[in-house]
Amino acid sequence: MIKLLFICYGNICRSPMAEYVFKDMVKREGLEQQFYIDSAATSQEEIGNTVHYGTKNKLREKNIECGNHRARRITKQDYDKFDYIIGMEERNIEDIKKIVGNDTENKICKLLDFSNNPRNIADPWYTGNFDATYNDIVEGLNAFLKYIDK
Repeated sequence: MIKLLFICYGNICRSPMAEYVFKDMVKREGLEQQFYIDSAATSQEEIGNTVHYGTKNKLREKNIECGNHRARRITKQDYDKFDYIIGMEERNIEDIKKIVGNDTENKICKLLDFSNNPRNIADPWYTGNFDATYNDIVEGLNAFLKYIDK
């Protein structure tokens, strides 16, 4: 089983979007039993809060459920639990390493590093553009699926 943890700053916009889109993707491919998928934050600001309404609306538009998600913060123990710890932007990567320590097993990466166009995924909390965030996340997730299929 491949264990993935998606990370963003607050765990209410990008990382839960990636979590639930990927859960939907692998379910449609009949691969859901091969993955354990979760998400978390690097900050403590949104702990316990539900998914942001912009993310909920985008997922609903795509007929993707987001369950009873509540924001949580990544822990040092998560490094041992997960095979991949995938951030949305460079700041997430820096903050993840501050929390979990050295990435001795090269588990920490940005989602779009798997794509042909590596870049940060902008935070829709600030941009208000959940469509662009969704498109970037789908691009990264499709590239990640190809990567692990090799």
